[in-house]
Amino acid sequence: MSEPANQPAPCCSEKTLNWLAAAGAVLVMVLLVAALRHYTRTPDVNAARAVERRKILAEAMQKAAEETASFAVIDQAKGVYRLPVDAAVELTLRGAKDPAAARKDLLARAEKAFFVPPPPPEKPSDFE
Repeated sequence: MSEPANQPAPCCSEKTLNWLAAAGAVLVMVLLVAALRHYTRTPDVNAARAVERRKILAEAMQKAAEETASFAVIDQAKGVYRLPVDAAVELTLRGAKDPAAARKDLLARAEKAFFVPPPPPEKPSDFE
């Protein structure tokens, strides 16, 4: 049997067309997955948090720098004060000329600063 004269000759075999259709379907699927991944991506949660952390760190560092360079009263009743680093080093060097007196003074100041009063006596029970 011969082909009718009005139909054009096929350009590709049926096997080639099947492979092209399968490759086209895979390509469409890859494009759809890529598009879905792009449009359903959640924003990075840590980006905003990182900005907030940098701001908090900068504020903490600025506060620490101000505290190390200024005088302040911590507890006037106990005689606890904050000194700048340079002044504290100078006082330490002055005290280092007589180590025994410096140690005695340091222990007295530490005991005064960290003194914890004894607990109140226990209330006796009603049965005693």
